[in-house]
Amino acid sequence: PCLLGRMKFVQMIEFETDRIDDMRSVIEQADQQAMGRDGGPTHRLVLQDRSNPRRFFVVLEFASAEDARRNSEAPQTARTAEQLAAMCTSGPSFTDCDVREMTDLK
Repeated sequence: PCLLGRMKFVQMIEFETDRIDDMRSVIEQADQQAMGRDGGPTHRLVLQDRSNPRRFFVVLEFASAEDARRNSEAPQTARTAEQLAAMCTSGPSFTDCDVREMTDLK
């Protein structure tokens, strides 16, 4: 395992929607606008619940909690979040986590 010196930060977002394709379009547009901006997410993982296909989890990794905070405070992030929330049938709910350990298993 790799114990991290500078602590990475992960935000998990849980929501339900019938409009995941519309949400994906908004996210792609936001990604284009954020190109070259410091402090944005370094990785994004989108998960769909097999037992409830309307339920999704998004895991966003940031280099640090400070980068995540700066990203959250950016006006374009607030606009995008508002657009995405309007497409949710439930949520979104947010969980903020410090990454304590990462292990590549293969």
